[in-house]
Amino acid sequence: MATAEAAELIRVRLDADQDVFVLRRLGRAAAELVGLEPQDQIRVATALSEAGRELFGTGSTATLSISDHHLLILLEHSQQSKHTDPSKLRNLEGLKLAGRLVDEITLNDGGVTLAKRLHTRRPPATVAEIRARLADLSPVSAMDELREQNRELAETLEDVLRLNAELQETNTGVMAMYNQLSAELEETNRGVVALYAELDEKSSQLREANEARNRFWATVSHELRTPLNSVIGLVRLLLGPGGDPLTEEQTHQVRLIGSSTETLLELVSELLDMAKAESGRLDPQPSSVDLARMADQLHVLLRPTSASAGVELRHEVAPEAAELYVDEVMLLRILRNLLSNAVKFTVHGEVRLAAHLDAAKDEAVIVVSDTGIGIPSEHLTRVFEDFYQVPGSLQVRARGTGLGLPYARRLAEALGGTLELASTEGEGTTVTLRLPHYSGPPELQRVMIADDDEVFRAAARRMLHGFAANVDEAADGAAALDLMTAGPPDVILVDLLMPRVDGNVLLQRMAEDDRLRRVPVVVVTIAPQRAPDDMVVLDKHGLRREELLQAIQSAREGRA
Repeated sequence: MATAEAAELIRVRLDADQDVFVLRRLGRAAAELVGLEPQDQIRVATALSEAGRELFGTGSTATLSISDHHLLILLEHSQQSKHTDPSKLRNLEGLKLAGRLVDEITLNDGGVTLAKRLHTRRPPATVAEIRARLADLSPVSAMDELREQNRELAETLEDVLRLNAELQETNTGVMAMYNQLSAELEETNRGVVALYAELDEKSSQLREANEARNRFWATVSHELRTPLNSVIGLVRLLLGPGGDPLTEEQTHQVRLIGSSTETLLELVSELLDMAKAESGRLDPQPSSVDLARMADQLHVLLRPTSASAGVELRHEVAPEAAELYVDEVMLLRILRNLLSNAVKFTVHGEVRLAAHLDAAKDEAVIVVSDTGIGIPSEHLTRVFEDFYQVPGSLQVRARGTGLGLPYARRLAEALGGTLELASTEGEGTTVTLRLPHYSGPPELQRVMIADDDEVFRAAARRMLHGFAANVDEAADGAAALDLMTAGPPDVILVDLLMPRVDGNVLLQRMAEDDRLRRVPVVVVTIAPQRAPDDMVVLDKHGLRREELLQAIQSAREGRA
């Protein structure tokens, strides 16, 4: 604490008890004159009385000074004072109390310095005025000082009582607010619980409604097929040999009946397949398909419609994509839907089907493009919604159910492929179908997927379509072991994070079994760093079909 720049205000000798009372009065007056608050004035006065009481003696002095930042009081003791050793001074109760009442206290061989920080850099009075005011103070008796201290104590007590009352009032308000908030929180919690219960009930109702809808479509579609097939059979009997001859007009009308019935049967079949696709029950039956021959058939089928509309049909199938291993009925329905839509919404120009092989991804790419009216950009994200139809005059004339594109995409996904659409209003539409390319029967007979993630199992099953004849699924390691008792698979995809028996335990059990230790393993997990070092490991995130098939090949080669 620097005191070199301090200006002395007054000096007092402390030879007797009476001088301590004088010092106390001077300290309070000085604190008031330098601009300290009343509470700080009392603190300074009390600190001086406590420190002076400990240090007064013949020859002891107290000097009050002021610096830019502090009110300073230097208490210098004489050799005749009661205490001169700084180590002993620290233990004096009076100095401990004084130290708590001021901002700084310094002990040395010469005495004690107390400092109280000023609130403003410039006191209300000048140094000369402070000195004059302090010098004019009359001596005070012990009784007068006692009265002053009692008055200060009473004022302080009143302040304490007032603050205590304010604190009590504040506490009452806080408790009331706390009780109110607690009640509101409890009510909110009850509302949240009720909302969760309602949401759970609504979810159950929604699931039941969805299941009921699927059952309805499946049942109605199935029941409609029987009478429609009967109508088609009767039409064929009427038009076939052996029946009574019909007039030209009757023959035309019967053919119209047969054509309409066959169209209706196709629509019913689509509805049934849509219900199956939503419930995950579409089961492709792949076989060798001549895509070029299928394109020729579709060309012949749609030629009358396209010719009447003045639209030219073209198709071009590259030799390497001419033979596909795929479900023929599903592929035919996809292409018929796409070509029918293209012809329906093309006023003039052409509709083209082109197929080629993407060797880098080992995929067959089939593109259906037209020069039709196109689709406005704001409708591109909605055309794959069930029953959605782009508004427009041509759409009204063309009629339809709005199921063509959603149905085609679901069939493409069931075949392990993708269906994407691009369109420019007024210029035409291009739909791209990508399918796994196989030129023969499945490479593997049996693949097992051990994973508790149902979504991933469905995605992996689609990726394996055509590559594996049979795909077994297990939701945990225990179920996988049970399935493998019937016979080891050609390869197994294992997730490490599964309930009951996890992937690591499953791999250990397989290693201990003479029949299973040779089964190739591909670890497919979201935590690849935990996978065994000698295993082929794939990250689930963003997994593509070619990556999965390559990993299976690597695992099989490693076990060969």
